[in-house]
Amino acid sequence: MSDIDVAATPPVGGMDHHVSVDPAAVEPRAAADGGPDMVQLLTPEGERIPHAEYDEIVDALSHDDLRGLYRDLVLVRRFDLEATSLQRQGELGLWASLLGQEAAQIGAGRAMRKQDHAFPGYREHGLAWARGLDPMRLIAMYRGVDKGAWDPAEFGFHSYTIVIGNQSLLGTGYAMGIQRDGAVGTGDDARDAAVIACMGDGATAQGDNNEAFVFAGVYNSPVVFFCQNNQWAISEPNARQTRAPIYKRADGFGFPGIRVDGNDVLASYAVTTAMLDRARSGDGPSLIEAFTYRMAAHTTSDDPTKYRISAEVEIWKLRDPIARYKRWLAHEGIADAEFFDAIEQEADELGEHVRAATVGMADPEVGDIFDQVYVEPHQQVADDKATFTAYQASFETAEGA
Repeated sequence: MSDIDVAATPPVGGMDHHVSVDPAAVEPRAAADGGPDMVQLLTPEGERIPHAEYDEIVDALSHDDLRGLYRDLVLVRRFDLEATSLQRQGELGLWASLLGQEAAQIGAGRAMRKQDHAFPGYREHGLAWARGLDPMRLIAMYRGVDKGAWDPAEFGFHSYTIVIGNQSLLGTGYAMGIQRDGAVGTGDDARDAAVIACMGDGATAQGDNNEAFVFAGVYNSPVVFFCQNNQWAISEPNARQTRAPIYKRADGFGFPGIRVDGNDVLASYAVTTAMLDRARSGDGPSLIEAFTYRMAAHTTSDDPTKYRISAEVEIWKLRDPIARYKRWLAHEGIADAEFFDAIEQEADELGEHVRAATVGMADPEVGDIFDQVYVEPHQQVADDKATFTAYQASFETAEGA
């Protein structure tokens, strides 16, 4: 990213776009917590909860690592808010916001090793950030300047997938390839690899997703299915998608499922680390349900006020992933006011960079799209390109007349 590396957030300020409503009006489904089985290491108030199974993973993080997670969270949120604003100003065709889901994505992304691979949907901007992808490449894709032209092998981060649930099949297939390459269960930390296949709660109802579960379970593939349950599949709540908790679906396919507080970056990191280690060692797939909430619209073409009440959003504001983590860092003396101020400044610089770089992007040569249909030359495509080029030129001729 030129002079800005790839987090004080517009602290919780980025979420203050809903009117305040008495939380008592929230329906039980919306106010429900993740239940007794949910792994949580930080409460919404920023208090640390001991956990025998995951404490060791978190304790292995240095103070620099912990501060780095905060930086990730804040910068990713700022990038997302800028992208949303740019779309509203007509600079992007569409944007799928991750607002509220930063901790789930950053926790999962930072749990990955260099040789691991991620298969995203279309909202995994935080995971892309954690894999070192310049966020302006995401902007370019949503602006229509390119088609997601990064090298998946370089970043271990594959193309955004719009077809709901399809990335689960792709990730499972890649994981099966890793098995056949002998890069699982060797005991070599620099070689053994695993895959994260991301999905939303709505994707778990898709055939592609369930077929991926079948293949992964039967072949014991090294894949972690990472479901961000943000409570809404566009306008449909969980109650209209499934009668059972999502993480329990794994039982029917023969591998473990676990629910984690997706607004808790420490828990998301620890659980994903454990499940990736399990996959790399040859113990097979798992399903993580990151219990979180989509604070913004499904995409910028959506109006969530038509199907959900603002009191529900108010409840989830109190569970903000950045605010709770900041409280804990400050309370433990891991970060001070000077650090938080510096991150705020970096976020401002990132915002300026994103805005300037976006409006400064050159338009693509539309005719180039014909060159990327087939690997080998194709006469029909060549004829189509010639026809289109002549059509474009006719406008230039008319303007010069």
